[in-house]
Amino acid sequence: MICVDEFGPLELRPVHGSSWRPHRQPQRFRATYTRPHGVRHLFAAYEVRTKQMWGQIRRRKRGQEFLSFLRALRRRHRGRLWIVLDNFSPHLRHDVLAWARRNNTRLCFLPTNASWLNLIECQFTPLKRAVVSCCDYPSHEAMARAIHRFIRWRNKRKRIELLSGRH
Repeated sequence: MICVDEFGPLELRPVHGSSWRPHRQPQRFRATYTRPHGVRHLFAAYEVRTKQMWGQIRRRKRGQEFLSFLRALRRRHRGRLWIVLDNFSPHLRHDVLAWARRNNTRLCFLPTNASWLNLIECQFTPLKRAVVSCCDYPSHEAMARAIHRFIRWRNKRKRIELLSGRH
C-alpha cells in the first residue's frame, strides 16, 4: 500500500523563523514582490509496509505529471499496487484511471475533506519544518537537493519518533 499526495507550491522566498538575535540588529529579508522563477511541486509517495518515502519535484501539478509519477512508482514495485490518494482533479482523469486498470494498480480515493486519513500527510510536517521553514534558497535546484537530502535522511531513520518531532 502506497500513500500519494502533492506538497507545495514550493516558492523561492525567505521564510521567517525565530532566533535569539538582539532586537537592534534584525536580519533583513530580501523583497519578493514577484515570482520570476515560478513554483515547484513535490509529488510524494509513502510506502506503509517499509515506511519509505520517495518523491519527484515537478514544475506543474497536472494530470500528465501525476501519470508520469505513477509510472515511476509502477517501475519501483512489482505485483499489485494499492495507492491511497485524495480526490484532486488530476487523480480522477480518465487516462489515469485507465492506466491504473491496465497496470494492476488499485486507486483508493479518500472521502472529501478527509485528507488527514492519508498517512503521507504526517510526513509533510517534518519535511516542512526541516527544509522549508527558516530558509532562503537561491534556486529551485538547491531546494530540491535539500528536499531529497531530507528524504534520504528520513528513510534511514524510519522510526515513529520522527513523526513526533523528536530527532
